[in-house]
Amino acid sequence: QMQLVESGGGLVQVGESLRLSCTVSGGSFSWYSMGWLRQAPGKELEFVAGISRSGGTYYADSVKGRFTISRDNAKNTVYLQLNSLKAEDTAIYYCACRPTASYGTTAADYPYRGQGTQVTVSS
Repeated sequence: QMQLVESGGGLVQVGESLRLSCTVSGGSFSWYSMGWLRQAPGKELEFVAGISRSGGTYYADSVKGRFTISRDNAKNTVYLQLNSLKAEDTAIYYCACRPTASYGTTAADYPYRGQGTQVTVSS
């Protein structure tokens, strides 16, 4: 049974940074593509960033240039560096897994998700 556990969320001010981490157990992490999704209050779950097995990345337009996804296969961990945070980035952030080599570009492409970590950006 695959488990995805996120950490690193919190309360920050506009313009500040956070680093989210997600450790995966119970699966072949290095074979999977990974992603981050988020859900803001009253809004649908949306795709944020994805990284393929080989390390290729893709970002939603709303975070491009500010967020960076990366992975450490030796640690079974995927990261999301969030810089220049805006109030509209406030959401629950979910680590997600797509058990294929290539990343997906929508939330529906990731069938496995963690419990989420709250990111609140205060103005």
